[in-house]
Amino acid sequence: MKITRFEDIEGWQLARELTRQVYAVAMRGMFAKDFGLRDQITRASGSAMHNIAEGFDGGSNAEFVKFLRYSQRSCSEVQSQLYIALDQSYISPEEFDAIYNQAALTHAKVGGFIRYLLNTPNPR
Repeated sequence: MKITRFEDIEGWQLARELTRQVYAVAMRGMFAKDFGLRDQITRASGSAMHNIAEGFDGGSNAEFVKFLRYSQRSCSEVQSQLYIALDQSYISPEEFDAIYNQAALTHAKVGGFIRYLLNTPNPR
C-alpha cells in the first residue's frame, strides 16, 4: 500500500488509539484534577501522533526518521507517566497494562517503519 497521507501510516493510527486511551482515563476522577500529570501524559500521547504527522512532511527519509524517533520517545514518556497514575490509584492495573501495551505496540511499529525508511531510498 502506498502511503499518500500521514493517516495511512499504521504507527500514526496506533498512536491515535494510544491518545484516545490516555484521554479516556486522564479526564476522569482524581486523575483529571492532577493538572500536572494529566497535562503531561495527554501531551506526550498527542506528541506520539503529531510527530509522525510533522515528520511526514519533512522532505527526506532522514528528516522523517528524526521525527519518528521523537514519536517513540513520547511513547516511552507515556509509559513512565503511567506508573505515576497507577501509584496514585488514578488507574487500575488493567488500565495500566492496556495503555502501556498500546504504547509499546506503537513504539515497535514506529521502529519497524524507521528500519524500513533507513533501508529504502526515499520511497515517497
